[in-house]
Amino acid sequence: MANPVLVNNIDHKNVKIDTRRSAELGDNVWFTLTFPDEFRAVQTHYPIFFQKDPNTGEFFPVALFGFAQNENLFLDENGWDAGYVPLFVQRQPFTIGTQMQTIDGQSQENRVLTMDMDHPRVNEEHGEPLFLEFGGNSDYLERIAGMMETLHLGNEQNKDFIACLTELELLEAVNVDVQLNDGSKHQMVGFYTINEEKLDQLPDDKLAGLVKSKYLFFIHMVLASQTNISHLLKRKNRQLGL
Repeated sequence: MANPVLVNNIDHKNVKIDTRRSAELGDNVWFTLTFPDEFRAVQTHYPIFFQKDPNTGEFFPVALFGFAQNENLFLDENGWDAGYVPLFVQRQPFTIGTQMQTIDGQSQENRVLTMDMDHPRVNEEHGEPLFLEFGGNSDYLERIAGMMETLHLGNEQNKDFIACLTELELLEAVNVDVQLNDGSKHQMVGFYTINEEKLDQLPDDKLAGLVKSKYLFFIHMVLASQTNISHLLKRKNRQLGL
């Protein structure tokens, strides 16, 4: 159970964040959220698919790290073996919260930085400090604040991107089938990808709209990223000694 609290320089003056990468620190996840402006960096290393929230029916893009729950094939004894770690992983243990404030007699909701005090990265012994000795923000905390703003904008971008894909009926369910070197087979269900046939059949005005919005570029990043499934498979075989 998460325990989010508002970050402040009084209660958290001695808090540090362990930024090492390991399963013990919460990195044993098999996928994470991503967003279109991150696709270029993500697709270099990870396959990008979409998942559907069973409660809301809304789609969201994810970067895939493994083939099963709690499996991150990029973790080893040296940390995270890839040149880029998605921002939704990097931001742990921070989240964006909201707080009502009254300005000129009007109540308005403002975004604030919150931190999960029960997260294994939070401690007072080692890692990156949040605040300087006399209370100012550390460079690390400033980077986190900038990262959280990027993620907020990424969430908003996702809404528009997914709305467009849904309107054009470009998302289709896909089963990801993998076979290990020992002959064992695994199938991942619940993922979605771009329907290339429907994409190719879009009328010119719809394609022009995708180009103008940069969505066609993002779509191609998603499709190109899926060649990374073979790289994931190699990592899985290597970890199993196959």
